[in-house]
Amino acid sequence: MNKNFYYYSWWLLLLPMLVQAQAPQKDSYQLLARKTSKKITPDGKLNEAIWQTAQKARDFYQKFPFDTSYAKAKTEVMVAYDDQFFYVAFICENKQSGDFVVESLRRDFNGGRNDFVTFYLDPFGDGTNGFTFGITPLGVKREALITNGENLDSSWDNKWYSGVKRYPDKWIAEMAIPFKTLRYKSGTSPWKINFARLDYKTNEQSSWVPVPRNYSLTSLAFTGTINWESPLPKSGANVVLIPYITGGFVKEFEPDNTPVAYTRNAGMDAKVAITSSLNLDLTFNPDFSQVEVDQQVTNLSRFELFFPERRQFFIENSDLFSRFGFGRMRPFFSRRIGIQTDTATGETVQVPILYGARLSGKLNRNWRVGLLNMQTDRDRARNLPSSNYTVAVLQRKVFARSNVGLIFVNQQTTSDSTNDYSWGINDYDRVMGFDYNMASKDNKWNGKVLYQHQFTPEQKAEPFAHGSEIGYNTPEWRFYFSHESVGRDYAPRVGFAPRPGYFMVEGSLNRRFYPTMKKPLVNNHGPGVYGNVFWDMDFNVTDRFVELQYIINFQDRSSLEFYQGNWYTRLFDDFDPTNTDGIPLLAGTEYFYSNVFAFYNSNPVKLFNINVGAGYFFRYFNGKRTRLTGEVSYRFQPYGRIVIRADYNQITLPAPYNSVDLLLLAPRFEFSFTRKLFFTVFTQYNTQANLVNINARFQWRFKPVSDLFIVYTDNYFSDNLQPIGRSLVVKLTYWLNL
Repeated sequence: MNKNFYYYSWWLLLLPMLVQAQAPQKDSYQLLARKTSKKITPDGKLNEAIWQTAQKARDFYQKFPFDTSYAKAKTEVMVAYDDQFFYVAFICENKQSGDFVVESLRRDFNGGRNDFVTFYLDPFGDGTNGFTFGITPLGVKREALITNGENLDSSWDNKWYSGVKRYPDKWIAEMAIPFKTLRYKSGTSPWKINFARLDYKTNEQSSWVPVPRNYSLTSLAFTGTINWESPLPKSGANVVLIPYITGGFVKEFEPDNTPVAYTRNAGMDAKVAITSSLNLDLTFNPDFSQVEVDQQVTNLSRFELFFPERRQFFIENSDLFSRFGFGRMRPFFSRRIGIQTDTATGETVQVPILYGARLSGKLNRNWRVGLLNMQTDRDRARNLPSSNYTVAVLQRKVFARSNVGLIFVNQQTTSDSTNDYSWGINDYDRVMGFDYNMASKDNKWNGKVLYQHQFTPEQKAEPFAHGSEIGYNTPEWRFYFSHESVGRDYAPRVGFAPRPGYFMVEGSLNRRFYPTMKKPLVNNHGPGVYGNVFWDMDFNVTDRFVELQYIINFQDRSSLEFYQGNWYTRLFDDFDPTNTDGIPLLAGTEYFYSNVFAFYNSNPVKLFNINVGAGYFFRYFNGKRTRLTGEVSYRFQPYGRIVIRADYNQITLPAPYNSVDLLLLAPRFEFSFTRKLFFTVFTQYNTQANLVNINARFQWRFKPVSDLFIVYTDNYFSDNLQPIGRSLVVKLTYWLNL
């Protein structure tokens, strides 16, 4: 065990004491779910007999702009169930004149820009994982997974039914969620739940179980209980097949102006419910051509950037695999699967995935399990080998909302110059890791302790990573402290560790003040400070950063932020601060520099919205830097919006080093013809990458979770607008329940 590990081993004793020190919350929010033998049609009319006698959750409590009173707009909720569905009905008072706030008719809408009702469901009561389903007054739906106690993953898609009816003084929403869609334990075990309403027409957020203003409405620390009138049914056989077919063309202009290549493909995903809480996902010859392109950023750092996973197969229960580690030290990063480095060009290229399988879910209330296996094909043209990827995870709930977990990651090369497929090749990369994730019952305390170790055929001196963190959050105070350490030789092939060989501590402290006047302009405001220090493994300081902050949040949800930062950097490698392949600054040189930055976000509910920031570096390495960034959007509700995002950096360095003007301009047009027809055009003009990318995507959801996609992509050089390549893909998917 590395000696640095003992630096934080005391957290293993401290964190459980913090968890147990929290007083248990009084469970006074109870709701009876009655069973019905008659069919309920989710149309928003509430004319079924069960709704006339159902118990109601009412008296929602305000969460924003204040958390000290009942909501002004009254909301009532009822629940019921039968052998197939869980039903939820919302009755929403609507006495405020004017249009509803609706961004578009597109599914999986932005929760901060739409009026809607929703519920947060925790079937196992672990306070960590669950589901949310929401709907707007125009019937637009949103579903997501809840992970890590409050984070939403809206990439998850599944089948459910709903209906909305609007009246002069109210609107009613009905939802029917198939039990097959959920993961739960059959029988009479109660479920944890909270209902919420976001009514931006009255500038109000509210919930059934009160949520303090400093926490997210999505937090599963604040839930009531659903009690079932009779035992819940077992989910029974649940097998879903999702076949697809694709066709299209690819034209490459660079480097050789190759002829048009016509493409076609077919494959299938499958979902098999092993139990009502354990699911097996299978994929054969998967295709991710419909996945939206990444949002580019100007990269002025010395390290690789992290982009989130967007491929649907890797989404469900993804927190089981992806939560291990920290942002700068992850033992598993699913985006590594299906890509390799072309040794001839040094470029990252895609390789075909032959198949994949993932078993994930709950064994019981306390145990979760995850097992993932993927096989990629050999790329003979680029001389890239095939590989097998295996990830195994076991997680145990402890205390109220905490857990401990173990992870094992294995990447095994399965081909070479003489073998198309072989397990006897001595080329592998393995990581074993441990995480303890702490969350107190009242959500004030959160923390983590972790350790990871890499195994390869070569013997390495420092193939480890470890870290810890502790956070405290109340309406008035927010505190955070953590440490990380990554050994010189820790570089997992299927992980994310862009910076080896460092030891780091960081921390922040923020104070919030709340005006007490009757009609304040400001909701809260306050100062903050953040700092970090990086050492190399010989404990020489390589980086140091201290930032002073002041943030003002207004009643209309606009905000004004001020920052002043001070840096110290000692380069351990040669580095061009513009990242444009200019003459680099030399390793071992030291730099002190500072900046000021201000950012303004306007009211997101307004049709016209602007977010703009400006900063100036009095010294940037051995030069200066000016930054302007912003986003302007206009919403033509309920059909869509136009967004223009821009980031401009002017970097001036003394000769002979590069001085550049870097511009990233990203206009985006989103239009929803109906709740089933969507069209998006996303253009990105990036002078740092010398690239113009145009991505146009048409989607027709002709049946629930069954889609036709038409995706057109075009790429040009930004300096001369000469074409690089273009492609067109047509993809048809169909959700088939067996």
